[in-house]
Amino acid sequence: MRKFIVAAAAATVALGAAAPAFAQDQVNAPFTGVRIEALAGWDHANVESNGIGGKKDGFAYGGAVGYDVERSGAVLGIEGEVTGSTAKQNAYNLQVAGDHARLSAGRDLYIGGRIGFPVTPTTLLYVKGGYTNARVGIDYDSSVLSLRDHRNLDGYRVGAGVEHRMPHNTYVKAEYRYSNYSHDDQNNLDLERHQILAGVGMRF
Repeated sequence: MRKFIVAAAAATVALGAAAPAFAQDQVNAPFTGVRIEALAGWDHANVESNGIGGKKDGFAYGGAVGYDVERSGAVLGIEGEVTGSTAKQNAYNLQVAGDHARLSAGRDLYIGGRIGFPVTPTTLLYVKGGYTNARVGIDYDSSVLSLRDHRNLDGYRVGAGVEHRMPHNTYVKAEYRYSNYSHDDQNNLDLERHQILAGVGMRF
């Protein structure tokens, strides 16, 4: 979590310094500026801990903010994102008859960069990558014990997408991304995920 805060602060400073230098190019650079967007789509998570878990589909949702600069036929950007997911994995009768364990994908924080190339005046193809921090919920219930806990995992994300400009400074996008998170030795916990998300946003 501390890594995420430091990275976000550094990105904010960098964007603040860069914005004045590129403001004069914004009129002729339609993919330049601050943007905000809402995201939703498919989350395919593979989460395992001590024999519990496996592959599970869910619904991912959230939002992002970013800043892009278009120059010399390329678009460079930085973005931050917060998402959640409905993906859960349940197991029964693990330790004693009638017990119930559940692993659930929680909030996901991301900060990273992207590089894109306009293929038409209104369509941008891009690739992206950066740091991500995911939370996994761990619940266990039996007749004698009830446990609620969570673990935060650091990882990386890579992806690619297409963005299309719409009227009134709005845009739509579609994106695939893959995320892989560090192993938690204490709980023998692993997480990776594939996601396909759609987004709608506005550029300022």
